Amino acid sequence: MKTLITIISIACSISIQAQKSLDTIYANDKKNVALFFPNPIRQGITGANHFIFTYNREKEQYFGLLQAKPGKESNLLTVTSDGSVYSYILKYTEKLPKLNYFINKNESIGNELPKKAIAKPITKPLNDYANRIKHFQKFSEYLLNSKSEKLAIKRKKGVKLKLHKVVYNASEVYLVLEVENYSGINFEIDYLNVYRANGNKKRKSSFQRLQQKVIYKHKMPYSVSDKQNQQFVYVLPKFVLGDDERLMLDLKEVNGSRKIDLRIRL
Repeated sequence: MKTLITIISIACSISIQAQKSLDTIYANDKKNVALFFPNPIRQGITGANHFIFTYNREKEQYFGLLQAKPGKESNLLTVTSDGSVYSYILKYTEKLPKLNYFINKNESIGNELPKKAIAKPITKPLNDYANRIKHFQKFSEYLLNSKSEKLAIKRKKGVKLKLHKVVYNASEVYLVLEVENYSGINFEIDYLNVYRANGNKKRKSSFQRLQQKVIYKHKMPYSVSDKQNQQFVYVLPKFVLGDDERLMLDLKEVNGSRKIDLRIRL
C-alpha cells in the first residue's frame, strides 16, 4: 500500500500533456516481453492485476519482464534509479509486434522529484561588502603604490613574512603584507590567517586567539618563486586591539613544514 501511494503521488506530479502521448506496449501470457531502461529499475507497478511486471527488487537491474492475461488495457509506471519516471499504456494481444523494448532516456515523462524552478539572480548583494569591492581594489592599489613601511617581520627557513602597514579606512582595516622567498625552492601558500591574540603563549591555558574574517584579498599570491617577493593587501572589518591583545599572522606552506607566526602589538 505504501508503495502504491508513492507511485500515485509521483503520477500526480506528471503533466497531463505528457500522459496524452504515452506509447503502447503489447504483452500476452505465452511469452515474456523485455523492457530495457537507460538506468536500473527502482520501482515498477501496473494498473491492473492481469498485467504482471517483474524486476529484481533486491539488486537494481536495467531490465524487467512483462506478461499479460486477456483483459482491458492498463498502464505501467516505472521509476529508475536516477528518479526518472516512465509511463506506458499496456494492451493484451495474441500476436506480439515485438519482444524487446529498448527505452531511451528522452522517453521519460518527468522526474520523481520535480526540478525546482531556477530562481532569477537576486539583485541584493551577496554580502554586506559586495557593493564596495571596487573601492577595496582602488584603495588597496593606492596603498601598494605608496611609500613602504615595515611594522614587523618574521623569517623562517629562507622565507620572510612582512607587515608593512595597518591602515584604517571607513569601516575596514587594510593590512599591507609581503612574502619574500630566498629559500632555494618555491613557496606555495596554503593559508595566511589573521588573528587577534591575547594572553601569554607560554601559559597555554590562558592564551587565546580569535580568527578575523578577511573580506577581500588584493593580489594575494598562491605561490612565491625563489628569489622573488610579492606584496598584497588583506581587507578586514575594522577592529581595535585591547591592551593585552596582539595582531597575529599565521602563514602556512602547502604540503610542507614551513610555517611562520608573526605577532605584533599595534
